[in-house]
Amino acid sequence: MSSLISGKNADIVDAPAVSFGEATKLWAKIGLLSFGGPAGQIALMHKELVEERRWIGEQRFLHALNYCMLLPGPEAQQLAIYIGWLLYRTIGGLVAGILFVVPGALVMLTLSILYALYGDVPLVESLFFGVKAAVLAVVVEAVIRIGRRALKNRAMVAIALCAFLGIYVLSVPFPLIVLVAGLVGWVGSRVAPALFSGAAHGKNDAPDITGAVDLMFERGELAHTRPTRWHAPRTIAIWLPIWLGPVLLISALTGTSSVWTQIGGFFSLMAVVTFGGAYAVLAYVAQAAVESFGWLAPGEMVDGLGLAETTPGPLILVLQFVGFLAAFRHAGSLDSLLGGSLGALLTLWVTFTPCFFWIFLGAPYIEALRGNKALSAALGAITAAVVGVILNLALWFALHVIFHDVRRLGFGMNVPVPSSIDWRAALLSCAAMIAILKLRIGMLPTLAGSAVAGVLLLAVGG
Repeated sequence: MSSLISGKNADIVDAPAVSFGEATKLWAKIGLLSFGGPAGQIALMHKELVEERRWIGEQRFLHALNYCMLLPGPEAQQLAIYIGWLLYRTIGGLVAGILFVVPGALVMLTLSILYALYGDVPLVESLFFGVKAAVLAVVVEAVIRIGRRALKNRAMVAIALCAFLGIYVLSVPFPLIVLVAGLVGWVGSRVAPALFSGAAHGKNDAPDITGAVDLMFERGELAHTRPTRWHAPRTIAIWLPIWLGPVLLISALTGTSSVWTQIGGFFSLMAVVTFGGAYAVLAYVAQAAVESFGWLAPGEMVDGLGLAETTPGPLILVLQFVGFLAAFRHAGSLDSLLGGSLGALLTLWVTFTPCFFWIFLGAPYIEALRGNKALSAALGAITAAVVGVILNLALWFALHVIFHDVRRLGFGMNVPVPSSIDWRAALLSCAAMIAILKLRIGMLPTLAGSAVAGVLLLAVGG
């Protein structure tokens, strides 16, 4: 303890104990206020957990974020699970992760129902016309924000450029891009450490803040954070059946060709490959949902992202929208709303259950790897590759929002037909970008303003 009460840490000896009830209330608050995508959610958790309450130290917070950025799925929710697990073992992680998702999931289900029932009403169509333009600005802002953080030198810029060309021009699968980027970072940390070390989150220039969790470690109170011989086999034996058991049961009951089996199988796969969050994987999901399964029309994925942007919780909740519409339109003998709701629930299950699995499985080992330079370098390279992938998504959105006719060339690249440009969509997109990037207007006001402007423009244009 004495090492923690000297120097910079002298003002925080009395880090407060954290009660389970207090932690539950805070996770509920974060779940209700977690707008703004992963950047806003992580910033909110940092403010609440590190700066204001001092429940966890700066370096341990960033180290946990490093691991979550390496995982498939929503990194902000996984960070909440990780910190909840640090404080109160498995039950703490469950409470933190569930409360992070439930508020947004309930809102998203309500919006999905309204969209399915009234989406073809002219007023609703006009509202979503404006929302699409604002979503394009949000995605562009994400490219800029993540690019500033990740592209610190020429090596990171080269990785991002190669990732963009690989996915846009050559249609290289996203998981392969992530794997190659991670290997490049790992090798680069040995061959050219000056270029690859410190490229990711968690550099050592962060303020030296110590929290309650760090003091608990110092006192030896967090034995559950140390890996044991049976930790991995036990976690796998428990969580794999929890995750995949319902999918296998539904397949057995409804057949391999049912929409339920398709939803369970497809989104279970997405849970394994969604590195970089919702933005990075949406182009692939949109292509599969529209072209392979026929669940959605081409513009509806952008509508879904617009809905997800207006709700708290992870942006990957857009997959709930896809699952709802898929089952709503292919419910068979079930009532459409019941079928859609079950599809949304199944999508939520196979999307978010793996997040608990990844954290509970790997967190003890990650705690033992604090300060590993090769891991940090691999993360930096993967984050750089994600910038290139998100740039591809921004271009994909721009083409489908601004042009009516987009053609796919033989080797996979999408090219717009210039004569099919929609000047109203282009105007709204430019206005939304100015609002977000130049005027620093918040995301929700920009979405609302774009929606109203879309109604007015379509009314004027007939």
